[in-house]
Amino acid sequence: MSEWEVFALRYADRNARVRADSFLFDDDHSAPHPMDYFMWLLRQGERAILVDTGYDEAEATRRDRPILMDPRAALEPFGLMPDAIDTVIVTHLHYDHAGGLHLFPNATLHMQAAEMAYATGPCMCHDTLRMPFTGDHVCEAVKRLYRGRVVFADGDAQIADGVTVHRIGGHSRGLQAVRVRTQAGWLCLASDAAHFYENFEAGKPFPIVADVSEMLDGFATIQRLASSPGLVIPGHDPLVRVRFPAEAGLPETWRLSSGPRS
Repeated sequence: MSEWEVFALRYADRNARVRADSFLFDDDHSAPHPMDYFMWLLRQGERAILVDTGYDEAEATRRDRPILMDPRAALEPFGLMPDAIDTVIVTHLHYDHAGGLHLFPNATLHMQAAEMAYATGPCMCHDTLRMPFTGDHVCEAVKRLYRGRVVFADGDAQIADGVTVHRIGGHSRGLQAVRVRTQAGWLCLASDAAHFYENFEAGKPFPIVADVSEMLDGFATIQRLASSPGLVIPGHDPLVRVRFPAEAGLPETWRLSSGPRS
């Protein structure tokens, strides 16, 4: 049975936030609530799979959301060149997860058909729903499709031995989580199915949402996908950096596949 190493790579943070930005139905909306931005790397010997791509300096400037490092720089300590990345799992097409697609020109993208339909369909006529997307990123996914470099899933699908994707929805229509077999057991990269541990632990929806019911159902799904609750990895929680060990010698990198700190 194949086991993978899994790393969380932090490429940005945003500290000027409050709890109202993270939780619906919260009692203390004005308290500070910082957010981290991650991409994830799966490694098995010489094989590498990138889960999401972050966003680059141009997008950081456009949205006034600075980055700590270019997504390509996050891979350099692993000896990985952008052109060598041949597989990218796109959890969804929001700017902070798909803003670096163009940086990995040879990659085949694995995504849910529902996400492409959502990001290119009539829902994008609404400013509120369109806000987390950037047209250039969506167009890059479409261009990759016309180059024969997109593989669509419709629900559950296997990407490699020990790596599967599962449509969750909720935050975005085609949001998918990634299940990975590791030495610690089955790990679930929830991405934005849960931005923070508190979202799924307390059943609190995140305010950017396409379908609240799907989001709430997804909290249970991501926990079923993992071998234990501690192996559910939220998409933006700074607590990931507390619960999991930093990878020695690699900046802004945390090893997830060995399990949480005891």
